[in-house]
Amino acid sequence: MPIDPYILLLLATVGVAALLPARGTGADVASGASTAAIAFLFFLYGARLSTREALDGLRHWRLHLTVLACTFVLFPVLGLAARGLVPILLTHPLYQGLLFLTLVPSTIQSSIAFTSIARGNVPAAICAGSFSSLAGIVVTPLLAAVLLGNGGGGFSADSLGRIVLQLLVPFLTGQLLRRWIGPFVARHKKVLGLVDRGSILLVVYTAFSEGMAQGIWHQVHPLQLGALLGVEAVLLAVMLALTWYGGKALGFGRADRIAIQFAGSKKSLASGLPMASVLFGAHASLAVLPLMLFHQMQLMVCAVIAKRRARDAEENPRPSAAHPVQGQPQHGVLR
Repeated sequence: MPIDPYILLLLATVGVAALLPARGTGADVASGASTAAIAFLFFLYGARLSTREALDGLRHWRLHLTVLACTFVLFPVLGLAARGLVPILLTHPLYQGLLFLTLVPSTIQSSIAFTSIARGNVPAAICAGSFSSLAGIVVTPLLAAVLLGNGGGGFSADSLGRIVLQLLVPFLTGQLLRRWIGPFVARHKKVLGLVDRGSILLVVYTAFSEGMAQGIWHQVHPLQLGALLGVEAVLLAVMLALTWYGGKALGFGRADRIAIQFAGSKKSLASGLPMASVLFGAHASLAVLPLMLFHQMQLMVCAVIAKRRARDAEENPRPSAAHPVQGQPQHGVLR
């Protein structure tokens, strides 16, 4: 199973932060640049998303509600259930990171890619992931404030206000300006894609530089990382099963079930990292570690499942039960 090259870049960034962490004035500069990068990242998200196409996607509302329920209800319930593993398998800080992982919105790009490979309902996957990412700007910090409380790094009205200023306001600004800058963004999407990925690397570097000051590597041992990986493997397996068989129980056809499985079982690294940086501050390094590990795991496992679904479709062709939406949006509007 291939390793996402971007994950290697993230790990390299963690290594650089461990060897050459930003300190003093450099830390202040890195923190300010990270804040600006987060705002620019969500500005680009807003500029990419077509409001009309998103509204068209509402026609398949049952599927989208199912994905939202998986992302913001089932995942958090499983995260709360994992509280019983502390301190037997997980330390409290790692559990906080695991619980935060369950609150993050779904991905878009990988959900679309895997749904396409598996011959599922691609338009539904695009819209479901987009709606999840939009909802996550508000729902994720609210859930974090309720479920993580002060143990997650001091959630307060100020934290929620910073989420609005750094994430929601830039996103809405991008939406308002999309009429004028949308064509430019579409023409230069590859270059801007490098910009937003670079922004995430900067967020990771800043978070882990602060983590070095907090002695992060003295708080996590190899056995604890192994236990975390085991817990995350079980979490992913349970969500993959619930989304697939739950979709069948709700009466969705095969193509829709594929979209539900891939959009409802994933968590977005691109959305989760900036949110963790805003919400956790100096504690963000431990908070994002479970998300980084889960992200790579979901890509590897879902790549295998998508190929298997494609083979099944070839061997057992059947009429599509998908309900494609009109006005299919462009791929990759959000991550």
